[in-house]
Amino acid sequence: MSQITQHALKLNGIELHLHAAGPLDGPPVWLLHGFPECWYSWRRQVAPLVAAGYRVLIPQMRGYGDSSAPEDIAAYDVLTLGADIQQAMDALGQQQACIVGHDWGAVVAWHLALLEPQRVKALVALSVPFAGRPKRPAVEIMAELFAERFNYILYFQKPGVAERELDADIDRSLLHFMHDCEHLLDEKSPSALLFEGMPPHHAPPAWCTPEDFAVYRRTFEGRGFRGALNWYRNFERNWQRTEHLGERQVSQPTLFMIGDRDPVGQLEARTLERMPGKVPRLEQHRLDDCGHWIQSEQAEEVNLRLLDFLGRNYPCPPAVQTGA
Repeated sequence: MSQITQHALKLNGIELHLHAAGPLDGPPVWLLHGFPECWYSWRRQVAPLVAAGYRVLIPQMRGYGDSSAPEDIAAYDVLTLGADIQQAMDALGQQQACIVGHDWGAVVAWHLALLEPQRVKALVALSVPFAGRPKRPAVEIMAELFAERFNYILYFQKPGVAERELDADIDRSLLHFMHDCEHLLDEKSPSALLFEGMPPHHAPPAWCTPEDFAVYRRTFEGRGFRGALNWYRNFERNWQRTEHLGERQVSQPTLFMIGDRDPVGQLEARTLERMPGKVPRLEQHRLDDCGHWIQSEQAEEVNLRLLDFLGRNYPCPPAVQTGA
């Protein structure tokens, strides 16, 4: 991996830990991770982006690892999460950037594109689509659709419930997420536990070495999953706070990628259909034989499509590319 430096930024009422690589004068590319991952989930994207001349910035999002994890659930709404990145860009003097996000990081990325149409020059979202602000909070809709069966997002809503299961064995929880993500929508009782009925796993999947897994583990050891789960507990607050964004389109050039086995494709099928109406400059790709952890499972294809998109829509100046 390219040489990475670490920084601690005090902003927006927290300390945000940031990993950075590449030339200081390279066009900034921010990589925002999702749940339950960490900055290291982008490890396979760093070297290709740096080799192309980009300045790569990977925050450990609030609630994760060494970044602050406020107790207040309201500290994790999407505008607050976006403000962490906006203020980090301010602190670094960045007038423009490309934002890349996966999972919850994609949710933040979509909203940053709406909030910063001049500064966010290009957008890349992995796994989680966008079709504008819903007519009602999404959690209300899910509660109706899943009244008689289990839904992991509804399971995450009550503070303390999911924590008891996930925090009891960090390794077990991470292994289940890595291996069994496609089964999160399997039919079972609404009173079931998240991992109920799933067989145990004794090693990470092929795309995650034991050394890689140790980095994921350290992200949650001693802290648990509470901060990360609090992101899920803000659907209603997100809906309330984004009313002013309801009529906006994502006007930037946008690349969207999703795996053909990603359960989000099933959960958000209607959103995927409607997305072009809210994202007029959209390029979409569905990656074969790929689950939810797209930038790890299909790193080579993700990198090829990412660099091609950046080259056409957010090019690196020749002087930076050649090191001049």
